[in-house]
Amino acid sequence: MIQRIDRLGVELPPPSEPDPAGAAAVQELMGGRFGEMSTFMNYTFQSFNFRGRQAARPFYDLIANIAAEEFGHIEVVAAAINTMLTDPANVDAHAPDATLAKYKGIGNPQHFLQGGKGALPQDSNGKPWNGEYVFSSGDLVEDLTHNYFLETGARNGKLKVYQMVEHPAARALTGYLLVRGGVHQIAYARALEKLTGVDMMKAFPAPRIPTAKIPECRPHIEKGLHRILYRFSPADYQEIGAVFNGPHPETGEDLVVEQGPPEGALPHDLPPQPDVFAPDYAPQDIAEIAQRLRKAAGLPDEPTGQVATDGSRFSKLKDAVTP
Repeated sequence: MIQRIDRLGVELPPPSEPDPAGAAAVQELMGGRFGEMSTFMNYTFQSFNFRGRQAARPFYDLIANIAAEEFGHIEVVAAAINTMLTDPANVDAHAPDATLAKYKGIGNPQHFLQGGKGALPQDSNGKPWNGEYVFSSGDLVEDLTHNYFLETGARNGKLKVYQMVEHPAARALTGYLLVRGGVHQIAYARALEKLTGVDMMKAFPAPRIPTAKIPECRPHIEKGLHRILYRFSPADYQEIGAVFNGPHPETGEDLVVEQGPPEGALPHDLPPQPDVFAPDYAPQDIAEIAQRLRKAAGLPDEPTGQVATDGSRFSKLKDAVTP
């Protein structure tokens, strides 16, 4: 089972100017061969299919635990794409100049025609994510070698998206994922070292990405996120530290297993986009129904969840943004 926490792995900026072309590029980090859906599903199926897990518990714990973090990476990639597709002006769907016309021929039309200005399980070409991207051979050395290669390709792809897309949400996303992907790459390298004796230290950095020089990576490195592997469970996966230990291959600092998931960041409550019926053509009707249901259930008048910004805040920008 996966315990879900209503936080994002990293803080993202609120919506600003939509960037549909950039959002289409960021989709590669979601549904591409080296995207987060691939890392999540590879490690998840390897953990499902793991034989003799008790005898090889440190290796099973490592793969299963990293799979849990990858679920959160899918979530934050989706949040970045949604942010990049959001028009904070909250345009009236009944207006003759509603926003969709200006997006014709820009980015991925399915974001608007099918996706409600939201992320889709697709790559940057709009091709659906493919289950053939999952590699689960049953052979532990083979799977760990594949995982190391997968994380290497994933970091390469993240840097390319970072260089291609300048939107603040894309830069915050890729800066975070470059650091965290590096941790997973090191984890699988360490596992191969422990299992086979091969000296993976000589392969780093691979690819040769100077993350310490990337502005959006530096805050995470300063917090030590480049050398911390979080344990995403209240009580399980305790044997990760038997594999994830020793010096960081680039900085020489000690690798650390932190007991529990990171604190995370509150998500933004993105405003309705009635021009694509998200969440409806008349979103105020849904809000009124929800308020009545909340009252009938004996819940507080105000919603119980937490967000970084109230969606109603953005509707106040309409007069300021719309000419």
